[in-house]
Amino acid sequence: MSVSDATLIETYLEAASIEDAASDNTLVAYRADLDLYVGFLAGRGLGLLDAGTTDVEAFIAGLAAEGYAAATQARRLSAIRQLHKFLYTEGRRPDDPTAQVDRPRTRRPLPKVLSVDEVGRLMDAVALAAAEPLEDQAEALRRARFSAMLETLYASGLRVSELVSLPAGAIREGTAAMTVRGKGAKDRLVPIGNTARAAVIAYRRLLKASGRHTGSPFLFPASSEAGHVTRQSFARDLKDAAARLGISPDKVSPHVLRHAFASHLLQNGADLRVVQELLGHADIGTTEIYTHVLEHRLAALVADHHPLSER
Repeated sequence: MSVSDATLIETYLEAASIEDAASDNTLVAYRADLDLYVGFLAGRGLGLLDAGTTDVEAFIAGLAAEGYAAATQARRLSAIRQLHKFLYTEGRRPDDPTAQVDRPRTRRPLPKVLSVDEVGRLMDAVALAAAEPLEDQAEALRRARFSAMLETLYASGLRVSELVSLPAGAIREGTAAMTVRGKGAKDRLVPIGNTARAAVIAYRRLLKASGRHTGSPFLFPASSEAGHVTRQSFARDLKDAAARLGISPDKVSPHVLRHAFASHLLQNGADLRVVQELLGHADIGTTEIYTHVLEHRLAALVADHHPLSER
């Protein structure tokens, strides 16, 4: 890699860190992918400022020939696109050679999704357990907390990392929506329904009465190193609750409930762009894994309303 190419990559990564709030892991991945690309160009006697569309296409074709999965090819092309877009925007070169390069076709697996009935059974059982009078204050508090977390997760579609680290004041009486800090330190507004809000408030009242975790900055505090319920602990409780209802634990996880949130919204007429905003997806392409739901809905729409559908 020439010094000039190294400098260009370094400048781009610095901009991505500051302007796009890219995480350290993202920057490391970008650097590795771009180093491979620049090494390929060097083998052709080229640098970043004189690479053309055919060179980019040849690099991606080489990845395919070496047996790299389409998802890996697409990820590396994405890093290259971002770099060349940056160089073009900054006036380092007069064009973007990636503009006409097609994205490798990937076959993303459909997300696992629980049915509305399964989610309803799960939440009803957990809420019933939380409402059961208990002499063991610690167990009563644990059940109320789990019920509040489960209601909040399905009502909002949060990532589990976002759920467990919610600040103490995120949900109060009258809260209709909460501000959630997601990936890349980007904030988004997420509505919270009446049932979830009521479950959280009931839990917080129990917590206050218990005198535990006074002054904790977290909505769902716990005696962990982080100071809040861990992702692993919540996932374990979720699988245990599912197993007690005869639902396979392999079918249930916090991420599956996030998928259920999105799929059930779309089934009931929500717009894909709205779901993208609620999930905190930067790219609509990520949200498009749910288009199978839209396909079924559109087919039903045509069957129900097209004048020739019964011919």
